[in-house]
Amino acid sequence: MGEFGGVSRGVAGSGLSGAARAVWAKHDAGTDGWLPLWRHMADSAAIAGLLWDRWIPRSVQLLVAEALPGGLEDARRLAVWLAGVHDIGKATPAFACQVDALADRMRAVGLAMPYRRELGTDRRLAPHGLSGQLLLQEWLEDEHGWPGRVTAQFAVVVGGHHGAPPEHPHIYDLECHPELLRTPGVSEDVWRQVQTELLDFCALEFGVEGRLADWGRVKLPQPVQVLLSALVIVADWIASNRDLFPYFPDAVSRTDGERIAAAWRGLNLPEPWRPEVPREPVAGLFTARFDLPGGAAPRPVQEAAVRIAREVPAPGLMIVEAPMGEGKTEAALAVAEVFAARAGAGGVFFALPTMATGNAMFPRLLQWLDRLPATGGQRLSVQLVHSKAALNQEFDGLIRASGRQTIAAIDAEGSEELPQPGAADRAAPAELVAHAWLRGRKKAMLSSFTVGTIDQLLFAGLKSRHLALRHLAVAGKVVVIDEAHAYDAYMNSYLDRVLTWLGAYRVPVVVLSATLPAARRRILAEAYAGVGAGTYRAVEKADGYPLLTTVAPGHPPWVESPGASGRASTVRIEALDDDLGVLADRLEAELADGGCALVVRNTVNRVLETAKVLRERLGADAVTVAHARFIDVDRAAKDAGLLDRFGPSSSQRPGRHIVVASQVAEQSLDVDFDLLVTDLAPVDLVLQRMGRLHRHRRGIRPVRLREPRCLVTGVDWMGAPPEPVRGSVLVYGRHALLRALAVLVPYLGGEDARVRLPQDISPLVQQAYGERPVGPPQWAGAMDEARQEHERRQMEKERRADTFRLGRWAKAGRPLTGWVAGGAGDADDTRAGRAQVRDSQESLEVIVVERHPDGSLTTVDWIGDGRGGLPLPQDAVPPARAAKAAAACGLRLPLQLAQPKVIDQVIAELEEFCVPAWQSKESVWLAGELILPVQADCQTRLAGFVLSYSPIDGLEVRRDG
Repeated sequence: MGEFGGVSRGVAGSGLSGAARAVWAKHDAGTDGWLPLWRHMADSAAIAGLLWDRWIPRSVQLLVAEALPGGLEDARRLAVWLAGVHDIGKATPAFACQVDALADRMRAVGLAMPYRRELGTDRRLAPHGLSGQLLLQEWLEDEHGWPGRVTAQFAVVVGGHHGAPPEHPHIYDLECHPELLRTPGVSEDVWRQVQTELLDFCALEFGVEGRLADWGRVKLPQPVQVLLSALVIVADWIASNRDLFPYFPDAVSRTDGERIAAAWRGLNLPEPWRPEVPREPVAGLFTARFDLPGGAAPRPVQEAAVRIAREVPAPGLMIVEAPMGEGKTEAALAVAEVFAARAGAGGVFFALPTMATGNAMFPRLLQWLDRLPATGGQRLSVQLVHSKAALNQEFDGLIRASGRQTIAAIDAEGSEELPQPGAADRAAPAELVAHAWLRGRKKAMLSSFTVGTIDQLLFAGLKSRHLALRHLAVAGKVVVIDEAHAYDAYMNSYLDRVLTWLGAYRVPVVVLSATLPAARRRILAEAYAGVGAGTYRAVEKADGYPLLTTVAPGHPPWVESPGASGRASTVRIEALDDDLGVLADRLEAELADGGCALVVRNTVNRVLETAKVLRERLGADAVTVAHARFIDVDRAAKDAGLLDRFGPSSSQRPGRHIVVASQVAEQSLDVDFDLLVTDLAPVDLVLQRMGRLHRHRRGIRPVRLREPRCLVTGVDWMGAPPEPVRGSVLVYGRHALLRALAVLVPYLGGEDARVRLPQDISPLVQQAYGERPVGPPQWAGAMDEARQEHERRQMEKERRADTFRLGRWAKAGRPLTGWVAGGAGDADDTRAGRAQVRDSQESLEVIVVERHPDGSLTTVDWIGDGRGGLPLPQDAVPPARAAKAAAACGLRLPLQLAQPKVIDQVIAELEEFCVPAWQSKESVWLAGELILPVQADCQTRLAGFVLSYSPIDGLEVRRDG
């Protein structure tokens, strides 16, 4: 086999019969250009060979090779061959009859077939992928003596190359209609001869003829079937691109080698990362990769994580539990570099809870990539992966820096040769590119380095079309999962199933959490290792903190507690009545000499109510709000402003200020405050919020605020047990809140009772999430009632998750038939897609525009050019600048507008305002979006509600009248 996957450097189909050469695969109705099947077979195989050599990470190659007797050479041959034969199902009457002119050419050489209208709806029983699977299975049995039970595990790759492996009923239906595969009568033998000839051609041309006897005894693991399916899909997509692979008659102007070389140069796909295990000491590694302050040294958890990554028998799952501010992100990236080098992974996927946390992580990933060792001028593909990535400034800058790339075949300059990997200047730094071909919604995750929401990982556990692509995307990377405590039972059920598959692919995984319940730690480890529940009880019993738990395939868990960094503090906790007047009095007194306080509320309505009262007492300029109910551009500006004033490098910290925030303050912002007031929340989240207290080194804080203090409110303290406010119960459930109260009660009100950070983090979390009773005896009845309701809800969540959740991988040799049967169709990072993997009530997202008295539309006036909003014409697609600015004004409507009795009316009223000119395919920013027009005062009415918006407070909703 040669450079191009075993394809002849002359004309690959020159030895085929006229009948075989007449079978068509592609047709362009506009130009009447066409591509014969043998040509597409050769193109696809050649691209598969180049993908294997130049794009597939080493870890994926090794996993496929383990399943085959001939190792890596067999693995490459198998991938190329399957890509070559993937469209054999087009050599059937059911497919060929679709274009009369091309079908007539085939009829003229003896391949008789009915006309399309004569086959009617029966054609639907024979999609060419399924037809190809049956033809390939028959050929392997009849021509090569394979047992029937063995053929499907290979042929299912052909059957599933359009996104979903066939299901058993579909196979049975087609078997009952053999006339769709070969026209009965005199020409039946001609059809059979042509199909056999094409398959023989592929076996000889792609170098597998001598290997088929050995492969007939192979039991191909399901994970390998998935990866081969994905590779064939990618090869087919590339080989089907007419700009890269011209149709006849243009296709005959080059030899095979010139055709493939020109296409590959035009695609210009970046190669995978190929790191080497860093040899420098941990201190040197962190200094080289991260912007550490002068004289700073790695913290114990960072040093231990890298050491374990180097010493563990094989890369696997590492769970890092450490306090807030201990540098878990840097530890994860350092471990990822070591794990990637040891495993042969070709990139990293960093999964975060929200778009906001993903946006915050993306520039940190770019900075880390810029500091990696020189890679010989290698180009590395990078993507930010969520539904609003295109609006992120850093990602947009990367796209612009990557330039406008035209995906089209280019002149091979008379040479069939391609530059060899590593031939560039070894001293040149890597070039980071957002590659144009990898920006599609189903392809972005295939980039080497990706940052995205956790949904992108959970989609790998959702039965959906093209699921194999998502598996290939993660199988060749190191996966980092941040804020692992932030997911509920529904999401965790998907995460656990994904971890089972990641373990089967031997994907190194790093899980980060400040506050992980011990039982959850065990479940994560068992899911990855693929062992039964309760196998890793020792992992659950480990009680150190910080704690590193590592699971390597085939080895017992490795558990180590490296100790904290010495950054310790104590937080005094006090109970505060849930009364806005009481809160205002207290903050006015606490901030009398200056200082900055954070007030965290569990609902946006409580945020806005609190801010209103505090502004009346302390002045409008003294209070800022932060929550998720801002349009995107304002949310980004709000976060940036908070970092400027309260972040680690802030130079504009106010003398006295209060930030009233929702849960957005828990995760995405590295901010520091002198005083914390928080609504009662699950104990791990209360501790996360405490992590914003005295987080950064400051000068002298006001005298009253030199000791970290947390005031807990949102509770009626008079009950037994005290009763959390209704909004908090709706968000978190009564069980988690009462358990949090029970473990915090000993710290409330006592002069000497303080929470020690980090020492008390793990004990508090384990008590709150453990199974033992907590709290005073008189609380027992209420606690038990809340527990039963919680367990019922958990079981219901897990039951609902099972509807579309992917099954566990089956034993080797069982084909992927029906792998995604009963699935969710296409899944992507849209509102509908996210709803499949998140157990949250459906919500609506709109784009806010301003409607003027004359009926004209603009963007909201504060994001225009300083002279009002940008015009949005209604008789044409708006200019790109204005359309993008409008798209940056996306706003998620509150749940009260998504209730079952309201949502239909909301959608109906929004759909009344549909601008037809914006729905064309040229309208990439606005097509399909719901538009919410507001008046000049940023008010409007919707489904019986009055909606008011401001860039200061965000969206407020009240009933009309």
